[in-house]
Amino acid sequence: MALLVIGVLFWSGLHLLPSAGISVRTILIERLGSAYQGLFALGIISCVVLMVLGWRSAPPTVVYTPPAWGSLAANVLVFLALLLFAASAMATNIKRIIRHPQLAGVATWGVAHLLGNGELRSLVLFGGLALWSVAAMVFINRRDGAREEPQPQPLSDEWKPLAAALVGFVVLYVVHPYISGVPATPHLSPRPRPTPPYR
Repeated sequence: MALLVIGVLFWSGLHLLPSAGISVRTILIERLGSAYQGLFALGIISCVVLMVLGWRSAPPTVVYTPPAWGSLAANVLVFLALLLFAASAMATNIKRIIRHPQLAGVATWGVAHLLGNGELRSLVLFGGLALWSVAAMVFINRRDGAREEPQPQPLSDEWKPLAAALVGFVVLYVVHPYISGVPATPHLSPRPRPTPPYR
């Protein structure tokens, strides 16, 4: 569990410094130059490794029982989170509605997993990252002030983030057991057959 907590805190700290407008980032860029980007990327990778290792090594201590519909709702919200992620990198009308689609996607992803998982490690990982994303949106809004609304985009282009989200969802569905050690939809996974009694 310690690795998981460190990974979440390290991730939040790395991202909240520039979000809050703290001058530490500017000072580091002035001193390190182009090496700053490489060190920042290394820090992000280290955070992800810590969180994955921490998740897989932490005992699944149950804190609450998710609702019966939680797993289905989680999958719907994960798709929505991927849609927001895709929209953040494209010219889309979603940006006219949501100022920070990528961070909103992280918050949606975190809530989705809390609906399907009730262990302590889920609260630390998904709850922690969801809180970080909300805090980052608040800090960025305070730092940048009022925003200029993006220009409207053709409705015919809205299929692009939808297609990207669908591809991402399928890929995550396949690799999810290898990353987290559990299937993306536990309620659909085959149940082990009971072992017949010895005669």
